[in-house]
Amino acid sequence: MALISKKKVIYPISAGLRRYLIKYGREVDIPIHYHELLRYSNSIALYDSKDQDTFWETVFYDQSDREEIHLNVKKIYALLKAGGDMSVMEHLYIDRIDLCIYGNTQPFRVRIVNRINDNFDYFYIKNADASRVYGLELEDLLSPNRISYLVHQNTLIEEHIAGIPGDKFMRQHMDDPNMNPIRLAKEFVKFNERCFVRLLGDMHSSNFVVDVTPDFEETHYRIRAIDFDQQSYEGKKSIYLPQYFKENNALINLGMQFITPESMRQYQKEERALIATRLKSSHKEIEDILHTMEKDKISLPENVDSLKKDLAKHYKNDKFLTCQNMGGILRKSLEQVL
Repeated sequence: MALISKKKVIYPISAGLRRYLIKYGREVDIPIHYHELLRYSNSIALYDSKDQDTFWETVFYDQSDREEIHLNVKKIYALLKAGGDMSVMEHLYIDRIDLCIYGNTQPFRVRIVNRINDNFDYFYIKNADASRVYGLELEDLLSPNRISYLVHQNTLIEEHIAGIPGDKFMRQHMDDPNMNPIRLAKEFVKFNERCFVRLLGDMHSSNFVVDVTPDFEETHYRIRAIDFDQQSYEGKKSIYLPQYFKENNALINLGMQFITPESMRQYQKEERALIATRLKSSHKEIEDILHTMEKDKISLPENVDSLKKDLAKHYKNDKFLTCQNMGGILRKSLEQVL
């Protein structure tokens, strides 16, 4: 089973990564930063509809600060969703700002509501970590999912990724008579392959969501990562394979029950072919991000040494042993699908 024994090191955004973000329009001036949201005067624990502690706290600001903070947070949402056009924000208001008290970077989550129809959305304001930024960019380039995020100085803005949290899905939906176990197991195989190829680690059930889309004939499933802190950081191959996390056992057992080895290999090949297509269609951006990663420090030397040996053995390819950093290892991993 996969096990992470040490807390991850937080890496600042390097000058090279900053240049990449500016070049591709991810670096945008914002009116309020993460550290300014820490000026809250009070907080209370946030409970869900079943009175379970969510490990988030709703924070409150002094009257003198609240109006300005809420206006600036709305401006950030306009930048994220509408290119900065504040006219579309006329009917929106900030309902709540929550702070995650257990996360590595202690992110803020903003709930924004349309006062006309009570429709709501979320987005996140976080301390920028280079690993997470690389993970978000690779998700946008290599996965089936587009993702919106912005960076300014040491603040990261992320859109909310909708879906049923993986742990909740496995507790509450596995016995649903309308669930299609073969389609769900197939999607987990493909998700497992996506994570391994692009070296996104720590994908246990709390770090992904299941997006369920009913169709006229069948239900479709898409598993989406929501936590990108462990992009190309850990030194063990198993960390990059969701199949090795015990928290995912319900999905793993589903695959063992409904998918044959031949079908599994077919799904893996399908996913690698799709990744290869994305590599070719976004060749310039991929080359730029890999070049930036190769000049950046986003992991410990012992992790780099361990992972390149693991992957050299896995792929029977000694070229991995020449890699000097995580960027080089990721490049070799992506070359395997071409």
